[in-house]
Amino acid sequence: MAAAAWGAAAAEETKAAQEEAAHLGRGAGANAANPLAWKYAERALSSALASPLLLLSLLSTRVIPSRRLKPTAYRLYMELLRRHGFSFVSQIKGPNFKRTMMLVDDNLQLSKIFGFQAYEPGVFIVAYVTCTLWQLLDAALDDEDLLELTPEKKAKWPTKPQDVSIIGERISNEPRVEHSEKLHKMNTKISVEIIGHFLRHKVISRLLCLARENMPSQWGSFASRLHLLATKSSALRNSTVSVQLFQRLIAGDWNILGKECKQNRKLEVRSLISFGSRTLGGYCLGASPSALWIPIDLYLEDCIDGSVAATNSIELLSGLVMTLQAVNGSTWHDAFLALWMASLRLVQRERDPHEGPVPRLDARLSMLLSITTLSIADIIEEDEALVDGMEVDSQLKDKAAGGKRCKDLVSSLQTLGDYESLLAPPPSIISAANQAAAKALMFVSGINVGGGYTENININDKALNCPGNLRHLIVEACISRNLLDTSAYFWPGYIAGRINQIPHSISSQLPGWSSFMKGAPLSQSMVNSLVSNPAASLAELEKIFEIAINGSDDDKVSAATVLCGASLLRGWNIQEHTVRLVVKLLSPPVPPDYTGSDSHLINHGPMLNVLLTGISSVDCVQVFSFHGLVPALAAALMAICEVFGSCFPSVSRTLATGEEITAHAVFSNAFILLLRLWKFNHPPLEYCILGDGAPVGSQLTPEYLLLLRNARVLSPCKPAKNQAGHKAMSTDTSLPSPHPIFMDSFPKLKHWYRQHQACLASTLSGLVHGTPVHQNVDGLLRMMFRKINKGGNQSVGPVLSGSSSLSTSSGAGSDDTCVRPNLPAWDILEAVPFVVDAALAACSHGRLFPRELATGLKDLADFLPASLATIVSYFSAEVTRGVWKPAFMNGSDWPSPAANLSIVEEQIKKIVAATGVDVPSLVAGGSFPATLPLPLAAFVSLTITYKLDKASERFLNLAGPALENLAASCPWPSMPIVAALWTQKVKRWSDFLVFSASRTVFHHNNDAVVQLLRSCFSATVGLSGTSSISGNGGVGSLLGHGFGSHFSGGLTPVAPGILYLRIYRCIKDVSILAEEILSLLMLSVKEIAETTVSKERSDRLKRTKHGMRYEQVSLAAAMTRVKVAAALGATFVWLSGGSRVVQSLIQEMLPSWFLSVHDLDQEGGSGPIVYMLGGYALAYFAVLSGMFAWGIDSTPVSKRRPRVVQSHFEFLASALDGKITLGCDWALWRAYVSGFLGLVVECAPSWVLEVGLDGLKRLSRGLRRWNEDELALALLRRGGVEAMGTAAELILAGE
Repeated sequence: MAAAAWGAAAAEETKAAQEEAAHLGRGAGANAANPLAWKYAERALSSALASPLLLLSLLSTRVIPSRRLKPTAYRLYMELLRRHGFSFVSQIKGPNFKRTMMLVDDNLQLSKIFGFQAYEPGVFIVAYVTCTLWQLLDAALDDEDLLELTPEKKAKWPTKPQDVSIIGERISNEPRVEHSEKLHKMNTKISVEIIGHFLRHKVISRLLCLARENMPSQWGSFASRLHLLATKSSALRNSTVSVQLFQRLIAGDWNILGKECKQNRKLEVRSLISFGSRTLGGYCLGASPSALWIPIDLYLEDCIDGSVAATNSIELLSGLVMTLQAVNGSTWHDAFLALWMASLRLVQRERDPHEGPVPRLDARLSMLLSITTLSIADIIEEDEALVDGMEVDSQLKDKAAGGKRCKDLVSSLQTLGDYESLLAPPPSIISAANQAAAKALMFVSGINVGGGYTENININDKALNCPGNLRHLIVEACISRNLLDTSAYFWPGYIAGRINQIPHSISSQLPGWSSFMKGAPLSQSMVNSLVSNPAASLAELEKIFEIAINGSDDDKVSAATVLCGASLLRGWNIQEHTVRLVVKLLSPPVPPDYTGSDSHLINHGPMLNVLLTGISSVDCVQVFSFHGLVPALAAALMAICEVFGSCFPSVSRTLATGEEITAHAVFSNAFILLLRLWKFNHPPLEYCILGDGAPVGSQLTPEYLLLLRNARVLSPCKPAKNQAGHKAMSTDTSLPSPHPIFMDSFPKLKHWYRQHQACLASTLSGLVHGTPVHQNVDGLLRMMFRKINKGGNQSVGPVLSGSSSLSTSSGAGSDDTCVRPNLPAWDILEAVPFVVDAALAACSHGRLFPRELATGLKDLADFLPASLATIVSYFSAEVTRGVWKPAFMNGSDWPSPAANLSIVEEQIKKIVAATGVDVPSLVAGGSFPATLPLPLAAFVSLTITYKLDKASERFLNLAGPALENLAASCPWPSMPIVAALWTQKVKRWSDFLVFSASRTVFHHNNDAVVQLLRSCFSATVGLSGTSSISGNGGVGSLLGHGFGSHFSGGLTPVAPGILYLRIYRCIKDVSILAEEILSLLMLSVKEIAETTVSKERSDRLKRTKHGMRYEQVSLAAAMTRVKVAAALGATFVWLSGGSRVVQSLIQEMLPSWFLSVHDLDQEGGSGPIVYMLGGYALAYFAVLSGMFAWGIDSTPVSKRRPRVVQSHFEFLASALDGKITLGCDWALWRAYVSGFLGLVVECAPSWVLEVGLDGLKRLSRGLRRWNEDELALALLRRGGVEAMGTAAELILAGE
């Protein structure tokens, strides 16, 4: 009873204190001249008789608006605020604090102004602190007439009295106006000093940090006022407050706001996570800090593999650079420089690539001069978008919008000039580099050449002594996208000297883009000139595009030829627009006056055929892939295939040159190009069976490509970014159709695709005698084997249920005038599997000679080149079934590889020598002839019949990779045999074929793959492994100089990184790779600890309080190498398995690893350091893998991220709560948790927002038990408005 009575009395007392505070607030505001009222208020606050929060909030809304009339009251208010304004802990613990919050909120309108309910203690305190400082800030600005310069042009809270009549009355009664004005000016200075005092206050600065994190729009307005005060206020300049304090606050540099706010960063190993290496230079044992950017080199090299990707390289590359910049803690200067150098290494690595159906120099130059430049534009535009989204004044916005990143871009390009060896242009583009240098030279010299056109510059003119390099081309690419201006031409050392007059070799009369833009017609000489020289601006492309749409038939063909010329592959400055215009032109609009019953596409047949052949090269397809246009290109090709595949071959158009373009030709070019965009010859259930273990790219199917295309069309935020052009070059180069497209829109294609899937999944069936398909099969077989049918009594016939593959020759079969079937392409493709099956069965039974089989298949492919795709898919399926007897490559029935096989074996051993992998003997014992599965032997024989010329190139670009994939899936040594056979016919492809054969060494041996990965880690980190090229580590050891025999001495060992990037797509279950990479990472950490930190040093660290003082260099070197190894492992996991394997890694593999027992110090030579380094390595490995797969933006690339992040945070919280028993070492676990959470908080704060508040609280409690108070607070600080209250309470607890 006594306790209850005492509690009731206490409540009454508190309520009375609140009422007293309200009364005091009203009284002090109304009786400002009465000193007794202020003394009473001071005594009440000192004695805790009144609530400071309530009293000061009431005073603020009464005193601040009247501060000019009552300067003494304002001075006294500021003194009360300084003494009692920010002591919150005792007030929060009060029983009626909730009522106090409601009264203050009602008075200051906190919930309404800040947009959230300020009824939770921590949230309320943050809002109150921000409001109080904002009131002082607005008052100071208003006193100096600066408030009009804010975006709102008014104060957030009242700063002027509302009753004008009272103002006049009180002014007239003021006896000492001059003294009042002097006091008012002094108050302004004091208010600025009070603002500075509170900004330096440890608790207040941290609470403001919460406001900055969780109230971005309001904070933008607040920061703009701070900026205005810092730059315009005379009171600030006359005060004792440093202007830098405000500037640092605006920049968000919280760690330097006073001594007490600095984090207590001792020199421990943990601090190396953030501060181990900040620059590209610097000395480190083994791997240097520059090796931390290796993921960029790996990604760029992976893009040049030749495998078509449906992703946008611009977005992926910009995201990768932003991730590494955040994780490495580097400046944007270093990030941009690392990106430029990686792109330059990509070009220099294959200055003269080997021939074959693989990307060559053009694709690498596109990556350097187009994709890299556009990625940087993306990075800068994102920074500008962040500034645009803040409520800041235009002056601050102009200062912040991309300014820092643009300056860092300029400095990085200036520094790039020091790397002369990287900037040397390949021979094929020396002319372009010299033209870029000549353009700068003439600009600096003040010479104007034909409106800026430099296509007619003769670089051999002695007056133009200006050798160019790759930096000149890079600068031109940046200028064209408004990332730089022409002031770059004046950089020191950019050009040498000046000239005084236009060289005589320059003529404006030659046909070219300048004369074309002036109205010259598309004559043949003009077309030749435009094809040879890339367009310089978007306006030129648009004019060509208009001609292609609305010109005459001949002009349409000419315009299409120009678009697919140099502007496509060498027009680096406008390439993003060229590729989109080409895709748009592949789907020309229906003319308004078109009334035909057939598709309007038929009338565009000649133009479409020119486009299809013009973009069919491997480099062109790769460029479309870089720009993320594979889904859009596939949709356009599907429509062309649907229309022209339904036409009879008699439908044709004749060009002015006399060339006839048939429907079969257009269809074949479109169909083969379409099939190259996905892995059409792989079993359709491959990725379904393997699940997360399927290699990246397995999911590429027609439906998936359309799904991606539709997602981009319907996404409201993607088009601008996908176009990837800078603002000044915006144009209507969007996708042809803004509506979704589905497979049902293409019934013929859908029917073929279903048949194709059935062919891959099971043996052929369903051919019924007398049906149209059976008749078409008969007709095609008679066409293919008409010479055989004519000379004997037997002919090859279709395989029916239970019948032989031979049928009695008919009269039609022995007719000399056997004509080709007049069938639409879709009907032919439907019959082709049965045709090839019958021919192969006849050959297997000895009824058909191998040479006749190859000749017949070649006749079929010549009749309809698109049938080559179906032949490939049939052979791919039959090889996997293993039902055919082997073919003996003895030189009589089938061609023999014996002449080249031993040479191929020797070259394969040389290529893989750097990995330490043993190459199995190609022919056991050497006494038996080589054998191949019959379908593979037939396909090899078919491909050998093709001539390696331009006409056959687009078909071999399909058949070559398909042959390699088919041979790789067969038993060893099938691919080396194929390589030996092909090198006998095509010497120019020998390097490509031998390298392809060397890759199959790893396809058939998982142990060899593990050994290759081990070589990659050893080479990169600089460990003593089996790799003969490990050296000091870094990207040079990992990727070397590429591959080829253009080096002196012929073929050289290929760097392990190149080998891995070329073989991982053929590994069936990449989820196993992730486990191996995890094991190799920990093995590398163990070796790093043993080689870098001796046991004596480890013991000394354990005994010495400030051990880092003595061993900082060694630990820094070890930490750098650990980070490099983790970055390498994360990149391999991401590139190999994509987001699915990353999800499995974080959700399954890592938790299982922590639950198991691991002894990393079995020999006892490393001590606890190996466990610390191991924990940090795993933290980097996990975080980087997730960042690479899902990004660090607030909008995740994949919907997997929130689920995976939530799951892993739950695992961490449960372990910290003691609900999970761990098997790993405690030091390793602590290092992992602190490292993982520290990286996420600093580099990927958006991840924290995806974790529930309960999980964050549990993690925070666990971290505080480890005395990791700063990390616990940082975690809550990033948790959004929901966690802001808990974070504020944690801050106040340490007050």
